[in-house]
Amino acid sequence: MGGGVFLIRKVYVEVTAHFDLEGSMTPLEIFWEDGRRFEIDRVLDRRRAASLKAGGVGIRYLCRIRGRETYLFYEEPRWFVEGK
Repeated sequence: MGGGVFLIRKVYVEVTAHFDLEGSMTPLEIFWEDGRRFEIDRVLDRRRAASLKAGGVGIRYLCRIRGRETYLFYEEPRWFVEGK
């Protein structure tokens, strides 16, 4: 035996973002539901994509935060990350 099913949920977060003159949006920092703040060191990729783990479609940002890579999704009008 082994394995198990891990349910992934959308964890909605507050995000500070920058909008340039062409209207491109770049997330700068994430505020977790418990008040913690995480600065985004770098956005490595941005594309329209689905969250295959939590469901939903939007703009998927691959972000480096404190040396770790994580996906941040903008599913208009809200932001979420994939959580357990």
